[in-house]
Amino acid sequence: MPEVETPQRPVLILGGYGNFGKRIASALTRDNIPVIIAGRNAEKANDFANQLPGKLTRTACFDVYKDLAIELQRLNPAVVINTCGPFQNNNYEVAKICIRAAVPYIDLADGRDFVFGIKALDDKARLAGIPVISGASTVPGLSSAVLDRYKDLFSEIDQMIYGISPGQGAERGLATTQGILSYLGKKLSPTQGSSASRYGWQDIYRQEFPLLGKRWMANCDIPDLDLLQSQYNIKSLQFSAGMELGLIHLGLWGLSWLIRWGLPIRLEKHAASLLKLSNWFNIFGTSDGGMHIILKGKDHNGQSLTKKWFIIGLDGDGPQIPTIPAIILAKKIVRNERIASGAMPCVGLVSLADYLQELAPFHIRTFEDEI
Repeated sequence: MPEVETPQRPVLILGGYGNFGKRIASALTRDNIPVIIAGRNAEKANDFANQLPGKLTRTACFDVYKDLAIELQRLNPAVVINTCGPFQNNNYEVAKICIRAAVPYIDLADGRDFVFGIKALDDKARLAGIPVISGASTVPGLSSAVLDRYKDLFSEIDQMIYGISPGQGAERGLATTQGILSYLGKKLSPTQGSSASRYGWQDIYRQEFPLLGKRWMANCDIPDLDLLQSQYNIKSLQFSAGMELGLIHLGLWGLSWLIRWGLPIRLEKHAASLLKLSNWFNIFGTSDGGMHIILKGKDHNGQSLTKKWFIIGLDGDGPQIPTIPAIILAKKIVRNERIASGAMPCVGLVSLADYLQELAPFHIRTFEDEI
């Protein structure tokens, strides 16, 4: 008798019709991987699912914190991808539910404490025999991939200066906005080996990007600040983010000073209104954004060495970049490719070559040592 092919188990995407979830779902279905679009709003889930291949797409409407355990039994996914941020003040309940069900878990968290702390679940994840991966996004997924690409050129890395500046017209998610506003003007935890005081959205400077020109940048709090220095023996680490329009960037900078001086306001509670307000200015910007990474140190002859790397997203394709680590890792899990069991941040799990190959269909360009 001919061998009956086992149906491929689906990828369950929590927040599957959101800013990141819909891009992940589209990428997976392009590779004939079935997906389940999950969220609380059945109408939004169904509207988006109708844009994808019907034979590969299902929807599920449930409350993650109340019903996920039951839904995992019913849906039997190969892996869960959690895009439901913000993660800054979140707990690990979703990951714990996945561990108890022995279902691999991936999230796109950008919360510094959240991603660093995922290692607390390592023993339970190993016992369950599954990977539990946090921060499968630009930072630390892409930042560590670039470091893996260049680290062998250096005998030591003294400084890593890097940052992200999205285009004003590119789609921006509410969770990302909430995350940034949560630490605007607040004192950030110091990086390893540094006692210098840093505050959210301060220490502004101008950064030159290929194709984009100069953009304002300011302090941001990300997982890398606790992860990359020890992993790659980097003496000093500085990460910033910026808005394309100086009016908005400097407006946030002004608000950061008011909060630093004691204004009793939690801007993250007003994230939806502020995001809507910022969208009114889209006609004054572009949909082009970028990321810069500058590494400074010494080569193996003791000579000073600087490497610059840029990735530029054009025509609104920049938001594809943060989704790539989750897509690559989910594909590996679905195809039964080896990923170590345990709970870990997404550091060194995706190669730069694989990352850029996944981005090949989009208007994405990279530059080395151009500026």
